[in-house]
Amino acid sequence: MIRFLLLLACLGYLLVPAQSQIKSVQTKVIQTPDILCEACKGRVETYLKRQDGLLEAVINFRKGETRVKFLSDRTDIEQIKTAIANCGFDADDVTALPEAYQKLPRTCKKKSDGGGHPAPKSAPLSN
Repeated sequence: MIRFLLLLACLGYLLVPAQSQIKSVQTKVIQTPDILCEACKGRVETYLKRQDGLLEAVINFRKGETRVKFLSDRTDIEQIKTAIANCGFDADDVTALPEAYQKLPRTCKKKSDGGGHPAPKSAPLSN
């Protein structure tokens, strides 16, 4: 009986620390309507790789959204939005940092600021 209680106490001692190390992973979607091409996407992904606690960032520039997976005990959604804004792009309600926005190439800027992606050329007519 004493051996059983001792074994039970040892197992309890080993299981409690293992449960306390479970990290809370969250997935959120951020609206990023200004990320319009592969160049913009690559710029933001490179910048987000430095964010502590971010596990994954999937940018869909056709839908204008970014899906992020992060550890909630190391970062939060507001810090990730701020990181995107520091890169020069709007993220939900967080506007882009003006200095970072000015450093973007002209094609990655908003149409209202004289930027935007050029329209695709029409295919030549063949006879």
